[in-house]
Parts: sequence; C-alpha cells; structure tokens
Amino acid sequence: MADIRTPVQHDEIPVRVLGGPTALFEYGGLRFLTDPTFDAPRDYDVPGGRLTKTASASAAPDGLGRIDVVLLSHDEHPDNLDASGRALLADVPLTLTTPGGGQRLGAGARGLADWESVDLDRPDGGTVTVTGVPALHGPGTREEVEALTGQVVGFVLTGQDLPTLYISGDNASLDLVREIAERFGPVDTAVLFAGAPRFPQLFGGRLIVLDSAQAAEAAEILGARRVVPVHCDSWAHFTESRDDVVAAFTKAGLADRLDPDAVPV
Repeated sequence: MADIRTPVQHDEIPVRVLGGPTALFEYGGLRFLTDPTFDAPRDYDVPGGRLTKTASASAAPDGLGRIDVVLLSHDEHPDNLDASGRALLADVPLTLTTPGGGQRLGAGARGLADWESVDLDRPDGGTVTVTGVPALHGPGTREEVEALTGQVVGFVLTGQDLPTLYISGDNASLDLVREIAERFGPVDTAVLFAGAPRFPQLFGGRLIVLDSAQAAEAAEILGARRVVPVHCDSWAHFTESRDDVVAAFTKAGLADRLDPDAVPV
C-alpha cells in the first residue's frame, strides 16, 4: 500500500446520499450519479422471489440538475436500476457499467472490464480517470456468483490534484477489496454499499453484499479517510441499517471516518 498522504478535507467531494444505492457527487467538475433508483415504494417480481422498496428517494430526477455520468454497478436488479432510473439514463451522456450492461443498455452506455479505465474530459481542462474494479455479488467463485446474480463492477476515480474515490457497487468480497487497495490505496473517500442483504434461496442465505462489520473492515483495508455508507435503507431485503453501520464502525474504532452528513437529504 502506498505511503499515507496529506489528509484531504471531506468537503472536497460533497456526496449527496439519496437513498438505497443512489448518491450524487461532483468530482473534477463533473457530476456523477450512482445506481439510479427513483421509483415510489412498490414490489418487484424477480426470478425466484420478490423485492420490496419501502421508501422513496429523497429527491426526484428532475430536481438533481445536470448529470454527466452514471456509475452503474449493474443493470439487472431493480434495487440498483429501477424503471425511473432507466428513464433517466436517456438524458445522461454516459453510463459506465459492466461489459454485459454496456451491451444491454445500448447507446450512451459503456462497459468496463476489471481494471479497464476511461478518461473523461474535465470542464476546466485535464481528465478524470474512471477505472472499473472487480466486485462479486455474493460468496464463492466468480463463475458461481455470476451464474446466480450476474456481473457487477465497482469504480475508482482519480485525477491530477484530486483525491482518490472508490465506489464498491454490490460487492461481497473483502479479498477483492484487498486487491483494489493494493493498486489504489489509501483511498480518500470510499462509498461503500452495505445493508447485509440476504435471500434464503441464494447461497444458503449468505451475504450478497457487505454487512456493517465487513464495511468497517473494508474501510480499514482501503485506508479510507472518509466513508459514505449507502445501500443500507429503503429496501426490505436489507437486513442492516445505517445505525448498524455506525455501531460497527464505532466498535472497530473507526467512527471518525464516517461522513456525518451521509444520510438521505
């Protein structure tokens, strides 16, 4: 892991958490949105069961202003991309997602393989580099997991004179977090998907995304100076809440790394 650098002030990357996996932030003059979910509470029938959304996002798409890039961990599940989110993609110049998602979503979408990067022009000159990083949406080998839950991608954002930002996506593997930390750590801001979702019919009820204790461990592995927890509210299959994240980080002695403003507003 790289040497510890001068701490970056939290307010250099304001992150607006909107509910579920959806967050809005500006980086290098570009405005990014993660996993758009803006439908009202409802049920979704999915293969093998049902997902229930329990709360609306704290903002509507038309109230977000300009969005330059959507960072979509995967397109196959409505708790990461719902009907309203799909409609929003038509108005966004670029959606970065999995290789399969890039093919399914068509114009405006680009898939990133693991460790593949794309450079985006900054409004005032220079570039933002977005690198696709590995993620697994459940326990086991890549082949086992992707056969049941599909491809998932995370993202690392870097740029000259910019702090390093990691977005985990729906990842359940701390081993992959270690690989990412070896290449990019320490990370200035980590947007960690948590919530401990489980389904009895999938992987014997084992975790398909990090739980709160694992999110705290991920933060330590990454050397993250600031953590923004998302994906821990608004859906019935999330078995842990933001309060559980706070308790886990407190127990691990990492409470000061949590962004105190990272709640849906």
